[in-house]
Amino acid sequence: MRDLLTSILRKITSKIEKNEPRTVIIEVNKEKEKEPQKPRKNSKKRKQNIESSNTFQETLPSISSQKMKLVAIAGEIRLDPDKIESAFIARQLVQATLPHKNPGNVPAWSRKNGDLTLTIRPGWDEKKQKLIGYPYGTIPRLLLFWITTEAIRTKNPRIELGNSLTQFMEELGLEPKGTGKRSDFKRLREQMIRLSRSTISFSQSSARSYSWLDMQVAPKGMIWWNEKQPNQRTLWQNWIQLGEDFFSAISSSPVPVDMRILKALKRSPLALDLYAWATYTAYQTQQTGQSRSLSWELLHEQFGAEYKDTKEFSRKAWAALLKVQAVYPELNVERIRGGILMLPSKPSVTINRKKKK
Repeated sequence: MRDLLTSILRKITSKIEKNEPRTVIIEVNKEKEKEPQKPRKNSKKRKQNIESSNTFQETLPSISSQKMKLVAIAGEIRLDPDKIESAFIARQLVQATLPHKNPGNVPAWSRKNGDLTLTIRPGWDEKKQKLIGYPYGTIPRLLLFWITTEAIRTKNPRIELGNSLTQFMEELGLEPKGTGKRSDFKRLREQMIRLSRSTISFSQSSARSYSWLDMQVAPKGMIWWNEKQPNQRTLWQNWIQLGEDFFSAISSSPVPVDMRILKALKRSPLALDLYAWATYTAYQTQQTGQSRSLSWELLHEQFGAEYKDTKEFSRKAWAALLKVQAVYPELNVERIRGGILMLPSKPSVTINRKKKK
C-alpha cells in the first residue's frame, strides 16, 4: 500500500514540476498584460513631449513657397543690385490702372484718381457678335510692361511678338506648359487679344476745363499662336501695330521698373500696381525731399475699386506693400493711422537720360 501511495505522490509531483514552468509563463504574461497600465505616466510624458513639440512648431512662422521665392529674389537683388533688367510702364497707367477682376458684360469700366479718369471699352467680336471682354488681372499688366519696353527699345509702333509663344512667355516669366483653362498659354493669348482690341481713354476735368484722349491700343495685328502646340514655330510672324496716340503716350516720360521684381510679383495684380506706383512716388519724394502721406480712401479709389470697403483694401494693400518692400528694400514706407507715409526713397530703377546737345 505504501509503495502504491509513494508512486502516486511521485506522479503528482512530476506533473506539478512539469506544469510549473507553464504557470510561471502564464503569470509572466499576466504581468505583461498588466504592464500597459503603468505607461500612463509614460503616455503623459509622451503627450507632454508632443505638446511641447507642437508649441515649438507654433513659435516658428510658416513660410509659403511664394514667400520663399520673394526672399530668394530679394537676396539676389541685394547681392547684385546693379544687375537690373530694365522695363517700362506708361506714367498714365501708373496713376490709373486696369481692373483686377473681370468687370463682366458692361459697355465701359472706369477708375478715378483725383481729376483723372481712366475708362476702358472692350473690342467687338465680329464672328460671335458680342464684346470680346476686358483685359484684367496680372497678365495684361505684364503685357503692358513688355509692350512699353519694346516700343521704347525699338522706337517703332509695330511690336513683333515672336514666332514662338513659348519664347514670349518666358520673357514675361510665365509658364508655357499646359493647355488647360487656367494655363498661362491660353490666358496669355486671350488677354493679348482683349488688350489689343481695347480702347483706353483718359479724361481730366476741372471747374473750367475738360480734356480727353481716346486711344485704340492696337488697331492692327496678326496672331497665329496654337495653344495645343505652343513650341511650334509659325510661318507667319506674330505682331501688333500700336495706335499712334497710344504709342506716343507710352513712349513719353515712361516709369522705369525692374523686370526681376515684376516676375517676383507676377501673381498679384495689386502688388504689381503698387510696385510701379511706389517707385514713381519714390522718385517724386527724392526730387522734393519731402514725405507724402496718403489715406486708404484715396488709395482705395485709385487701386482697389473691386474691394468691398476701405478696411478690406487696407489689409490687402499693406500685405502687398510688404511683398513689394521685400524685393524693393529701398522703399521707405510706414503705416500710419488711416493710411501710409511714403518717406523720401530711392527709386527702384534710375535711368540716366542723355542730354541733348
